Amino acid sequence: MFIAFVIVAVITAILFVLAGLPKLLAQPAMVTELGRLGVAPGFMRIVGLLEVLGGLGVLAGIWIGILGILAPAGLILVMLGAIGTHVRAGDTANQTLRPLPLLILAIAALVLRVLAF
Repeated sequence: MFIAFVIVAVITAILFVLAGLPKLLAQPAMVTELGRLGVAPGFMRIVGLLEVLGGLGVLAGIWIGILGILAPAGLILVMLGAIGTHVRAGDTANQTLRPLPLLILAIAALVLRVLAF
């Protein structure tokens, strides 16, 4: 299970860092999109920071077991919050489910890390 976790952890880390950086850097397209959802620019940066740190935490979880559990657990909460934000904004199902692949990766990373102990 550990090798499967390592593979999922690397993919998860890359995708969450790539998803978080535009928010953290407050790129204009991201400010516009999240503003449409009612997310303030300051909170958007916090979400971006959580995504970047969570992704790096999943990667560090390869060597530090507890991070391999805590980081994906935190990312799961962030993605559930993202889905809830889309629902609250009245988005279509397609828009609402955009965070789903990242949520599934975070769940997979958590489950595989627990099984690898």
